[in-house]
Amino acid sequence: MKVTLSALDTSESSFTPLVVIELAQDVKEETKEWLKNRIIAKKKDGGAQLLFRPLLNKYEQETLENQNLYLVGASKIRMLLGAEAVGLVKECNDNTMRAFTYRTRQNFKGFDDNNDDFLTMAECQFIIKHELENLRAKDEKMIPGYPQAKLYPGKSLLRRLLTSGIVIQVFPLHDSEALKKLEDTWYTRFALKYQPIDSIRGYFGETIALYFGFLEYFTFALIPMAVIGLPYYLFVWEDYDKYVIFASFNLIWSTVILELWKRGCANMTYRWGTLLMKRKFEEPRPGFHGVLGINSITGKEEPLYPSYKRQLRIYLVSLPFVCLCLYFSLYVMMIYFDMEVWALGLHENSGSEWTSVLLYVPSIIYAIVIEIMNRLYRYAAEFLTSWENHRLESAYQNHLILKVLVFNFLNCFASLFYIAFVLKDMKLLRQSLATLLITSQILNQIMESFLPYWLQRKHGVRVKRKVQALKADIDATLYEQVILEKEMGTYLGTFDDYLELFLQFGYVSLFSCVYPLAAAFAVLNNFTEVNSDALKMCRVFKRPFSEPSANIGVWQIIFCLDTGVKRGLNCKVMRNLLGEMEMSCVLFVVVVVSQLAFETMSVISVVTNCALIGMSPQVNAVFPESKADLILIVVAVEQMKLVTENLKEEPMESGKEKAT
Repeated sequence: MKVTLSALDTSESSFTPLVVIELAQDVKEETKEWLKNRIIAKKKDGGAQLLFRPLLNKYEQETLENQNLYLVGASKIRMLLGAEAVGLVKECNDNTMRAFTYRTRQNFKGFDDNNDDFLTMAECQFIIKHELENLRAKDEKMIPGYPQAKLYPGKSLLRRLLTSGIVIQVFPLHDSEALKKLEDTWYTRFALKYQPIDSIRGYFGETIALYFGFLEYFTFALIPMAVIGLPYYLFVWEDYDKYVIFASFNLIWSTVILELWKRGCANMTYRWGTLLMKRKFEEPRPGFHGVLGINSITGKEEPLYPSYKRQLRIYLVSLPFVCLCLYFSLYVMMIYFDMEVWALGLHENSGSEWTSVLLYVPSIIYAIVIEIMNRLYRYAAEFLTSWENHRLESAYQNHLILKVLVFNFLNCFASLFYIAFVLKDMKLLRQSLATLLITSQILNQIMESFLPYWLQRKHGVRVKRKVQALKADIDATLYEQVILEKEMGTYLGTFDDYLELFLQFGYVSLFSCVYPLAAAFAVLNNFTEVNSDALKMCRVFKRPFSEPSANIGVWQIIFCLDTGVKRGLNCKVMRNLLGEMEMSCVLFVVVVVSQLAFETMSVISVVTNCALIGMSPQVNAVFPESKADLILIVVAVEQMKLVTENLKEEPMESGKEKAT
């Protein structure tokens, strides 16, 4: 017999606040009362059956500044039933992984009626977020007090409140004690050690834990490249043509590390239970708009937007704009080469020490310009992708990632390809690679971690002074924490973090054979990146909501797309697999490219290193007369390497098919 919420008492006089809801300052009282009643109402009456109270009581509102802040929590029983509703997978006493159910709760390892640690805090906050997002409009035609905020049956109330500006933000609270323990084992004591990935997962959730797990894995995977590259750099520094052995090692390394990561990632997510979680039905994204109608697939009333209009926007506006940006990037690249010629000519005419330093100035300026262009283009790409009006968040993310990846790849690597295969100047290639890599790493550390942390520290001091002046004789510890956290920046996800690693992977795997120290600098950067990113998550940004993840998202190929691409499924079959009947071939290509991010870079690395090997004097000396034989051998080696990579993935595919 299934246990229902209505049959259980989930009310409590006091509760641990887990989530904060901030309303606009001018929100009407009837709207507040309506929202409160919907949150605390029983599930059978269309409520969330959660616990809800204002941050300040009436007396405290007279003493402290009222911020329209409300706290949300849930009883233990409510959390357990919520865990069943979202499909959390837990380990049973027989060591198997199964979806949690309240009725069979005693069969799960670590469960006890008196134990509050069965669900992690991140899971509890994810459950509350899920319940808030699933508050649906019933008979209401509008939000009380706001006739212009229209509602229709089944519409998510929280999304409508956010888009209407009635709710400013919803964010999970930090647990000061748990955060302090995590910091002590994570980054406060600088040491070469493994990260507490399970503790990170318990506090921030699987998505963040997988990012730090991948960052740690990638850093250690770079160490063999760094160890081999250091003596290679020292002993053959001036002989730019002796890179064949290192390029050959690059071929193997760039393929093997991704295959090993897939297995390690699957082991982690299976142990966490997210590998077996069922994917929930994806609803229209908050920014999606259109004419209200009936969805022919779901039968629900929702905004409808013709796909041909979206395609027109993509082909007639977005695509030309991206092409224009790519052209501008190439134009800036040619200006950089003009600067290089000018600096080289100045050095040859003068020959002084300061002109030898001047040789690096064009590359440094170009690296800074690349970072500026990447960031400006990112804003434009987000605006264009939002304007395209994609129905699903996954479609929005895939189109955004395609735009950003294509531009970033060309912007960062076009000059290196031009130097390597057009100019064929290995000395300039080494100089440019070193300057671009090191400059980009320094700029990223400053912009992503140190500058936000400094600004947050200044803001924290102001908040504490303000609270000290206001709080009089009452305990305002929670008030101070909420006010401080609500002003923190919002963590927008792991996209930028993975993009930084993706570009770093490109610098190391594509051309490090001519600059063997690239891997060593990447290792040094990543050791500091672990600590700066940890600091960023704990002290700079609001705590993000946990999101269950089975892999590193769009950066790792998912099974159905991998199988579809490898076996040459046509667009119609792939559309059926993706469950989007109206999806065009363009979206199919977008998804494939975005899912293959690191693997695509690995393939490009194989081709690039094979080409560099074929260009080396040592290999050319073996074929002094027949260049055709040399080309055929290089292509054959390249294809054998790619086929080998493909065969390595077959056991994983068959294993996943059996699990499915």
